[in-house]
Amino acid sequence: MDEAKSRTIETIDIQRLLELLPHRYPFLLVDRILEANGDDSGIGIKNVTINEPHFPGHFPGMPVMPGVLVIEAMAQTAGALCAASQQTRTGSTQVLLMTIDKAKFRKPVVPGDQLRLHMKKINKRRNIWWYRGEARVDGVLVCEAEVSAMLVSV
Repeated sequence: MDEAKSRTIETIDIQRLLELLPHRYPFLLVDRILEANGDDSGIGIKNVTINEPHFPGHFPGMPVMPGVLVIEAMAQTAGALCAASQQTRTGSTQVLLMTIDKAKFRKPVVPGDQLRLHMKKINKRRNIWWYRGEARVDGVLVCEAEVSAMLVSV
């Protein structure tokens, strides 16, 4: 049986995310990865709450999650998939965002929403991965982008 067919879908909980990513509050923007198919694809979730530090200023009276943070959540999901596939820990390897391309924002994300971050690998060369991502709320596309990430030794 080839490797792709023998892979199982895994979940990555918050404790494992803290091992894989260098981010911490208030900048850890992924709560869990529901489905991780190696580094090929994954679905992360971000529960958006009014208690987040950006909402008082973005925007008073009409809180909207900044688009750059939606893309960051997508990039963190992709980075966790990369790191998990290499069985790395932040002590020896760091995940770095390299590029953001073809970003489009379709609808605002507001407190109470749950972002589902659908990431699919489109390429990998040495220590660099490219992903196409879609962020969805209740099945509705709110953002899409292509991101690349690199694993570096620290």
